[in-house]
Amino acid sequence: MTRPLRHQSARCQSARCQPLRHQSARCQPTRCQPTHRPSVRCQPLFKALLGPALPGLMLLGLALLGLAACGSEARLSGGAGGLGFEPAYQSPYDPQNLIEENGRFSYAQDGQVVSRTGIDVSAYQGSIDWEAVAADGIDFAILRLGHRGYTEGSIYLDERFEENLRGAEAAGVPVGVYFFSQAITEQEAIEEARFVLETLDGRELAYPVVYDFEPVSDVSGRANGLNARQLTKNASAFCTTIEEGGYPAMLYGNARDISHYYLDLLEGYDIWFAEYGTRFPTGKFDFTIWQYTNAGSVAGISGNVDMDLEFMP
Repeated sequence: MTRPLRHQSARCQSARCQPLRHQSARCQPTRCQPTHRPSVRCQPLFKALLGPALPGLMLLGLALLGLAACGSEARLSGGAGGLGFEPAYQSPYDPQNLIEENGRFSYAQDGQVVSRTGIDVSAYQGSIDWEAVAADGIDFAILRLGHRGYTEGSIYLDERFEENLRGAEAAGVPVGVYFFSQAITEQEAIEEARFVLETLDGRELAYPVVYDFEPVSDVSGRANGLNARQLTKNASAFCTTIEEGGYPAMLYGNARDISHYYLDLLEGYDIWFAEYGTRFPTGKFDFTIWQYTNAGSVAGISGNVDMDLEFMP
């Protein structure tokens, strides 16, 4: 039903029978009308304008009411089937089970620790005493294998990768590797993945090969302006190539990085989630490793190091 609009212009209202001089002919009443209702001749005009939109407006109103009823965590979504609701994300991890002690986190269920403590390192950490690292309770390490330059786009091997790989293996620390990507096309992402495979040359890893794409603070960053579709294509190309080479693949990023991916097109890849300064990770997606600080302290490493928590299945 079309209801009168209280805020309707004076062009279509009259408090007396005399029309206003500037009033259009189609809005002039034939008899006196109350000031709070549009004239009889104006009503068909409103029906013509609003009629086709009313079903959509009513649906939107009902959707918004449902959104409020479901709480702030529910999201309105649309697609081929029309409007719908995505239920609020429920983390598989219980905040009550997360334990912090001496700057390190662990996760326990029924009194049993069901997590592992890890680090990720690169040439920036310098020479590492891996025996001391292992003795300090570190269960795994993810090593930077290489990176692509963010301006000229050349690919480089991490200066200490081979040294770190040998040292970690000798100390009995299980490892995975990551590559810092600045690919701007799928072809460049495949090039990066092939570089990783050639460097590994079939060597066994206990943890995945991780695709780490991040925008850089330098405004001249070659990949800073990529849209979500291209970022997703690049990640998919890298991970597919890695899997074809015989290694499991994984994605890394903070909440903003991950939000730039179409995750439904990257199903099957675990996520290594970075979020600092929080008592419990707030990512609204599934992840298996949480990087919770870049200022950790570990024996055998000079200066700060990234600390990671792996949630065991």
